[in-house]
Amino acid sequence: MSAPETPDVRQYQERLAAEGIDVVRVTYPDLIGTDRARDVLVEQLQAASEHGLAFCRAVYHTSPQGDVVPVTGGLDAGLPDIHVRPDLDTLVALPWEPGVAACLGETTDPATGSPAPESPRDLLRSVLARCAEQGLRPIAGPELEYFLCDQDPASPSGWRRYSEAAGVVYTAGLRADPDNHLLRTLRGLRDLRIGVTNGNHEFDGGQFEINLTHSEALSAADRSFRFKAAVKELARKEGRLATFMAKPFNDAGGSGFHLHLSCDDEQGRNSFDDPTGAYGLSATARHAIAGILAHAPALAALANPTVNSYKRFGPDTLAPWLIDWGLDNRSAMVRIPPERGSGARLELRLGDASANPYLLIAGTIAAALLGVLAEEEPPAPLEGYGYDTARAAVLPMSLPAALDALEADTALTEVLGKDFTTSYLSYKRNEVERFQRHVTDWEFTEYAYHL
Repeated sequence: MSAPETPDVRQYQERLAAEGIDVVRVTYPDLIGTDRARDVLVEQLQAASEHGLAFCRAVYHTSPQGDVVPVTGGLDAGLPDIHVRPDLDTLVALPWEPGVAACLGETTDPATGSPAPESPRDLLRSVLARCAEQGLRPIAGPELEYFLCDQDPASPSGWRRYSEAAGVVYTAGLRADPDNHLLRTLRGLRDLRIGVTNGNHEFDGGQFEINLTHSEALSAADRSFRFKAAVKELARKEGRLATFMAKPFNDAGGSGFHLHLSCDDEQGRNSFDDPTGAYGLSATARHAIAGILAHAPALAALANPTVNSYKRFGPDTLAPWLIDWGLDNRSAMVRIPPERGSGARLELRLGDASANPYLLIAGTIAAALLGVLAEEEPPAPLEGYGYDTARAAVLPMSLPAALDALEADTALTEVLGKDFTTSYLSYKRNEVERFQRHVTDWEFTEYAYHL
């Protein structure tokens, strides 16, 4: 495969100079969705675009604690390079860092010229190409929650929830946000031009939700990735911690990553809408629902990707742990919002905020596509309040169980690709092994004094 075409860098350099920008931050997602980056002086953009920025491929296999996990193609191959070239069409000034613009990076394997095997962005592209073969263009709308924390030397973790006010779900203003965090964050994200629309305080103290516009799926994933990085960076500038961890506190609920999904056909019409179809949904929509339900156990490994994720599940949490769907029913795993026509869509409520946006969106679309190809109908929708195991199957309730389900789902892993699946399973099983060997604070508190 030939090297990527080098863009006309001079026009970008001139534009950046006119805006007073002398550094470009080139970012890309690793396997868990954390941003990896390098700052490049504007005068060096030409070289970065022609030759790429060299990173060790094992960055995809590096744990949050800095351990290099033994995944095929990393340590065993002598820690080879990947090359990252700036996607200059995604340039945007960072409102909170004068003189700095950021762009996404395109990763390639220099040995083959092909995308890096673990690249989440390219995984999503490959799934979208399969959809295009069926005349479908997925449209996604992300909704993400997070907790904001203040430093607290008295806490074992060093952090406590910002604002402990209770009963403040769906509120805005000083009642739940005494330092106006949400207003500052919304304005900063608006200036980043990633399609942020609105936000509010969520259910628990210090918890917020900010929504993004619906768009073509790759754009939605790009914007979600940049959103998460930006929220964390804005919090750091204030000496705070914004965390998208699934369930960071024992006495609070978890943070979700709800994903709205529809598909346009080749004429740009919403292919999920059909006034004559059951529930006002087209056969394509119903097949997509059936596919997501059928592949939900495997999908959990991508939507709920950490050991901590499964502590978010449970009765009365509004975090789905049963495989079901319902019409405008927030206790179901797949909710069908009431809009029809151009607004017809499904909402997958399975994901938690720690999910890598590219992997969650790619996995959901892959499952929906398999449903469309199988042309199966979903069961009857959930009526009333859910969480009844007599009415629906239970999702995997631990990360090891979800990883086993992903490995066993050969139809889904064929769409996702063997190389990616092998790397992801190896990386995540290592995470499980490290957790199982670690002595937790709970164990010491539970056992040390009495045993």
